[in-house]
Amino acid sequence: MPPGKRAFSSDPALTMTTEPNNQTTSNDVPSASDVPAAAEGQGQQQEQRRGGGGGGGGGRGDRRGGRGDRRRGQERDSEWQERVVQIRRVSKTVKGGKKMSFRSIVIVGNERGQVGVGVGKAGDVIGAVRKGVADAKKHLVKVPLTRHNSIPTLSNGRDGAASVLIRPAAPGTGVIAGGSIRTVLELAGIKNVLAKRLGSKTPLNNARAAMVALQLLRTHKETAKERGISLEQIYS
Repeated sequence: MPPGKRAFSSDPALTMTTEPNNQTTSNDVPSASDVPAAAEGQGQQQEQRRGGGGGGGGGRGDRRGGRGDRRRGQERDSEWQERVVQIRRVSKTVKGGKKMSFRSIVIVGNERGQVGVGVGKAGDVIGAVRKGVADAKKHLVKVPLTRHNSIPTLSNGRDGAASVLIRPAAPGTGVIAGGSIRTVLELAGIKNVLAKRLGSKTPLNNARAAMVALQLLRTHKETAKERGISLEQIYS
């Protein structure tokens, strides 16, 4: 026989060395009972992270709910239109010198019978406009509109040295006005009206005079109720 084959079949030293090696390899492999509980817990945590457990899903739901609230707030804000009438650089004399700032005149309206005029002052233009919008929303006026998007009666408003005359117009006339008065009437939703500026040309005083004129408006039904007479007697 060849020497290699005789070594594998008849040499007792080789057989004794191979059997302990097989025993050591079988003993080195741990069984399922030897696995510690901590390792199983780590495996469950990894599975929850991969699958997105209940805690993570709840967090995502809260975030989506927050985004929905923001969208609803943006939809409410989108109903209002903002127009900046004037931005001026003004100064205030203080102990150390002059303090420069910006003043903005902002008109806010929803074109459905609500309009307001506000003034904001800040060190930058963006801050002044933001304050002006907040101030305009605090001083909103409800305007009674007719079915032809006009005003029911003639009205005259005055603020300072500015005086504004507003009167209704036939359908198709449009907004016959200028300056800040036109902006106030358009954002109020009035589409057929005649307006005349009498007195000062200051944009802020004219806008406030127009607001006073719109605030004094009354419908025929409200006038009849205040006078204690019927609606037919108003037209007679």
